[in-house]
Amino acid sequence: MTSAHDKQREAVALAYLETDAAPRVVAKGKGLIAEEIIARAREHGVYVHESPELLALLVQVDLDEHIPSQLYLAVAELLAWIYRVEHGEGPHAPPALPLPPGPASSR
Repeated sequence: MTSAHDKQREAVALAYLETDAAPRVVAKGKGLIAEEIIARAREHGVYVHESPELLALLVQVDLDEHIPSQLYLAVAELLAWIYRVEHGEGPHAPPALPLPPGPASSR
């Protein structure tokens, strides 16, 4: 997830393995670190989604922690959309993500 704010760009990288209970935050940063996260994702063909609202919630999650349950639905819908697009099955506009109101907790 990325966002180009007035100041510095921010990025959060998620990973999900079949053995994980939920996606985990595997990288996050601002400025040059964010640019490196984005560049590496694109180098490896990983989709980079820009959502300031989702990013604001994900940056609160500690590294190597699972995303909070409040974000499961939003992230699941985004991952399902990415899967459909990668397989030529879905619309090309990203879905409206059902984000929870207020800050999300990483616990």
